Amino acid sequence: MTVIHELWYHEACDNAKSKIIELLRGLSSELQDKINILVFCSMLLIITKALFGHVSEGRRRGWVLPTISPLCKVEKGYAAEISNELKLLGTFPYWLDTNQGNAILNDVHMQSLFILTGPNGGGKSSMLRSVCAVALLGICGLMVPAASAVIPHFDSIMLHMKAYDSPADGKSLFQIEMSEIRALVNRATARSLVLIDEICRGTETAKGTCIAGSIVERLDSVGCIGIISTHLHGIFDLPLSLNNTDFKAMGTEVVDGCIQPIWKIMDGICRESLAFQTARKEGMPDLIVRRAEELYLTMSTNKKQTSSTTHHEPSVANSTANNSVDKPDFLRNGQFPSGAFGLLRKEVENFVTTVCKNKLLDLYKKRSISEMTEVVCVAVGAREQPPPSTVGRSSIYIIIRRDNNLYVGQTDDLAGRLIAHRSKEGMQDATILYMVVPGKSVACQLETLLINQLSLKGFKLINKADGKHRNFGISLVSGDAIAAH
Repeated sequence: MTVIHELWYHEACDNAKSKIIELLRGLSSELQDKINILVFCSMLLIITKALFGHVSEGRRRGWVLPTISPLCKVEKGYAAEISNELKLLGTFPYWLDTNQGNAILNDVHMQSLFILTGPNGGGKSSMLRSVCAVALLGICGLMVPAASAVIPHFDSIMLHMKAYDSPADGKSLFQIEMSEIRALVNRATARSLVLIDEICRGTETAKGTCIAGSIVERLDSVGCIGIISTHLHGIFDLPLSLNNTDFKAMGTEVVDGCIQPIWKIMDGICRESLAFQTARKEGMPDLIVRRAEELYLTMSTNKKQTSSTTHHEPSVANSTANNSVDKPDFLRNGQFPSGAFGLLRKEVENFVTTVCKNKLLDLYKKRSISEMTEVVCVAVGAREQPPPSTVGRSSIYIIIRRDNNLYVGQTDDLAGRLIAHRSKEGMQDATILYMVVPGKSVACQLETLLINQLSLKGFKLINKADGKHRNFGISLVSGDAIAAH
């Protein structure tokens, strides 16, 4: 009986299989003419599901639909091309979630090429990736990680991140980088978005800096917009011809005496790399890091001494009955020859360094200060910011305006003071020299001393009257005192 039931079961299964195959073949025949419609509907379902997931997740993360700028606008019957302008408000890295509070928001208003500097871990690469993602998503009609976004019609979006060597092709890291950047430079147009991270990092610093500068000049002449990040700070000392380039930096702040990145983009140049702090953070033995700091200090001192020997120290003559002193050649007739701004800056720097060095030595001998500090005069360019290490420290500064007038001041917040000065007319393109000094009292003394000394030397000061408000700094530093050092 059991065998008979088993035979009936297998027979029923075979009959069911045959019937199902017959039905499927019939259905296939009926749908054969509609196969293209079915494939299209299937593809549309997949796209709709992906878009639904994108919009749902985008709304949850606070993403928005961007505005795409038109290629041209019609005015009075004529078509006028609209310039490239990428405007992002409250943008953030696409891999971070603002709801979790770990995303730093940035505003990016880009109408030119940006040279971006900043410390290690300061967010330069993240900024490039964020801008690239916003541009790609926006051009595709998708939501972007920002509070609002205006994106132009780019004809190309080109991103070069860190390169690696290719032994199979017989090419080094730098060869690969040059090959990729060559393709980028050759294809860039005025409507391109160009993003290059850590340009020319695979070769020696001097020649790499010059190659990077030449690439920047080329892209500047093309008129494209984009970001080029670099640690090659020597690029700012090159005589580049730039008309479509701005300097941007990833900001830092001082927390408990330590410099920390804040991951915010701002105007200016950041020369602080945080290399030693990064090495310590990643577990590099402290003995190695301390030795590196000693070597860095030695190298910086050697560079300063070399610079000092290249340009002779200014001599200050002994005071006469009418308190007059010898003036530099280009100051004696009260006229500045063409191109003398660089000479003026160097003359001011040498004179200020000498006067401050002698004053600090005098204070040290009188026990007014506990130790003799090194006198280092640091220049801050027109578009640069002072390093975060100046925050909370007393310093004196000299502003050299383009009309060759000087302003002398002292402060405990150099960055804030320079922002205030640069907001005034005639100060936007000024160069600043500053020195960190031991304490507010010393800074006040040096301020008044420099106002009077520079004025007697023949330099033009716009705050000359400030030197009369204090009872120190009036006496002239003798030439013998300077010669002794």
